[in-house]
Amino acid sequence: MAVAVIGLVLGVIGVLFPGATLLTVAVLFGIYLIASGMYRFMAAFVANDLDSPMRWVTGVLGLLIVVAGILCLANPFNALGALAFVIGAGWILEGLIDLIGGVRGTIHPRWFGWLSGIVAIAAGVAMFVLPAAGLFSLVAIGAILMIAVSVTTLLTLPRRVKKNSAAAPTG
Repeated sequence: MAVAVIGLVLGVIGVLFPGATLLTVAVLFGIYLIASGMYRFMAAFVANDLDSPMRWVTGVLGLLIVVAGILCLANPFNALGALAFVIGAGWILEGLIDLIGGVRGTIHPRWFGWLSGIVAIAAGVAMFVLPAAGLFSLVAIGAILMIAVSVTTLLTLPRRVKKNSAAAPTG
């Protein structure tokens, strides 16, 4: 529930402040990549369960991720195109999971799963198409789609089912 609420709040902020949101997201994305890459690089040295080839792969991957983060910070607006594709892919996968949940009946009522799946897939496809429409429209429409996905996610959260149990006689 917290992720959906955060998504809802971020979507509203994106609608109200698209320019500042673009730069903030790009800078945070670059910082995240640098931190993630440094973590992987350090893990190559300190992880106990890695053999020598995996240490090299982990270390080199960490360095590449750090370089990607530096490139994102050097040109934050180019980083947004890559981020849009990652978000779009995530939403498409999330939508497929919700559709499967609706078909299998693990989301109640089932139509919530179908609706959430369709909205998330549509949002993901839109994120793939929108970079050509300009960064500001990407943020505005992306924020609206984030609000829609967050609301439908809130609708698909598991609910507690109250069981009627016969009260034991006291006496």
